[in-house]
Amino acid sequence: MALQGPIPVTFDKVFPHGCYLVGEVEQVKDFDASTNGRFVQARDKQTGELVWQIAVMDADPQVKPAQKTVAVKIITPVQPVPPAQMPGLPFTPVEFDGITVTPYVNGNGRLAYSIRVREMRAPRSAATTKNSKDGAAA
Repeated sequence: MALQGPIPVTFDKVFPHGCYLVGEVEQVKDFDASTNGRFVQARDKQTGELVWQIAVMDADPQVKPAQKTVAVKIITPVQPVPPAQMPGLPFTPVEFDGITVTPYVNGNGRLAYSIRVREMRAPRSAATTKNSKDGAAA
């Protein structure tokens, strides 16, 4: 089979309605290397870079409430910085680049997906809208 390992996808395929940050960037624990009282951060098996995690809420209105929040793993050598919060919004919109998904069967016997990304950033559409408003006012 040609598909092996993580499957590259676009942000729009994973979050067609966008997504919002609902947590902080956290280190992912390497459960095999960590010992009692000694935390070791996980590293990506392919790149050797550190693995970070952040919770996001899927903005798709069709997604069931119990499935709205998902963890996104970010593969990068330094702790990623979330985009600045936008005035008037309760949650910070975010987009990701370099996305891969890996399907797996979870503990309940259901198909699930591990989402890994290379970069976290502010949505381009929000930046474009802001810039066009600024340009129109000038």
